[in-house]
Amino acid sequence: QVHMVESGGGLVQAGGSLRLSCAASGSISSIAVMGWYRQAPGKQRELVATVSVDGNTNYAGFVKGRFTISRDNAKYTVDLQMNSLKPEDTAVYYCNAPVYTRSGRLFVAWGQGTQVTVSP
Repeated sequence: QVHMVESGGGLVQAGGSLRLSCAASGSISSIAVMGWYRQAPGKQRELVATVSVDGNTNYAGFVKGRFTISRDNAKYTVDLQMNSLKPEDTAVYYCNAPVYTRSGRLFVAWGQGTQVTVSP
């Protein structure tokens, strides 16, 4: 029983910024990696960025240094700071994490998704 709750989505102008947040809750023992994915209409879901418990980060090529992912290991949260947004960034953004529960079970958790819309 693990849940991911996202917030921060909305409508922004091209070139603007937005910060997404996601909090994991439940019987959590550890979360080695947390990440963000996105899915635009008619397209497959794609990875945006990931961050490990030791702070290592990975970014998709389309980010071009515009996005920054971070996490709070104590609070089980992950944020995505999005700068210089483009209309093509418009998508539903999902947080994701493989979570080890207190009972030792691996649970792959997904957030419900938050809409990000970037206007020209």
